[in-house]
Amino acid sequence: MSESERKLRSIRTWMAGRNIDGLVLQKVGSFAWATCGAASYINIASSEGVATLLITQDHQYLITNNIEAPRLEQEEKLVEQGWEFHLTPWHVNQATVSELGRELKLAADGPFPNAIDLSTDLSRLRTNLTPEEGLRYQDLGKLCSHAMGIAARAVRPGQTEFEIAARLAMEAEQQGVQAIVNLIATDGRIAAFRHPLPTSKKLEKVAMLILCGRKNGLVCSLTRMVHFGPISSALQRKVSACARVDAAFIGSTRPGQILGNIFERAVSAYAANGFPDEWQKHHQGGAAGYEPREYLAVPGSPELVIAGQVYAWNPSITGCKSEDTILVGETHNEVLTEIPDWPKIIIDGIARPLVLEM
Repeated sequence: MSESERKLRSIRTWMAGRNIDGLVLQKVGSFAWATCGAASYINIASSEGVATLLITQDHQYLITNNIEAPRLEQEEKLVEQGWEFHLTPWHVNQATVSELGRELKLAADGPFPNAIDLSTDLSRLRTNLTPEEGLRYQDLGKLCSHAMGIAARAVRPGQTEFEIAARLAMEAEQQGVQAIVNLIATDGRIAAFRHPLPTSKKLEKVAMLILCGRKNGLVCSLTRMVHFGPISSALQRKVSACARVDAAFIGSTRPGQILGNIFERAVSAYAANGFPDEWQKHHQGGAAGYEPREYLAVPGSPELVIAGQVYAWNPSITGCKSEDTILVGETHNEVLTEIPDWPKIIIDGIARPLVLEM
């Protein structure tokens, strides 16, 4: 049985358990998930694609217009996967999904007429990755870490954040990875903003580079920092503490563990390392997949960690952050976005990145 067939069987079992007759998938991430990595976007800033899927217990429909159909058929090979194409002219309003779903109890991955919004439940389902998705994630992690490594080492004082972002995007995109999140902060902006959109500010001493890279629908996240000149003892202390919190996250993220308990261990690590309140200033990450985070870990999160899932933790202390994407294995966790020649610290057998001194 192919990956596509196994995935559809899993989706239909999930639907039957919720007494759903038809599932409507409009989001770019949902489309990629259900089609084993196909792309339905044109505008990468939009969360909704140019094609919609409708899955029932005995049909798998793909609804799009005459512009998009040739690529989806010829390059994405979706007819070969068994998708039944329903086309409308580009200038005609699409009512095909509603027509095909008439008299069915529908659910959707977001708001849709006469359908139950099960987007939250679907985000949980998407994190249960197939072995093939795990292999694609390993490939993506290598590509993202390669892009980050080259871009970070190309940083120089006097460059603007725009220029640094452009280099990071170029290194990712030329490998077929979309830089869907590309955040850059230099000097004082690192401490001022947790989500620093790049600006025209010029680098003086220190830069933080943040990348969420997407390929085949899957998303890897990582952050690295570079510094010119001696690193202050205050920054060194923060970086070390942040790395220890991250190691607590990674070490605790094992099959059968409850997410809320993992979160509490990390909160304790913040306190043990002298920064008890910093976890409240930014989210800490969570399960990844077809979104940078399919869902965030919060106090009391009830979800169980399952082997084969991917997590991206991002503990931060004002002025620094530690972030990589990990694949949970049966016997150990694999850091997918590790940069082999990056400076690091080993904490309880777990390697965490330090600041690269240039």
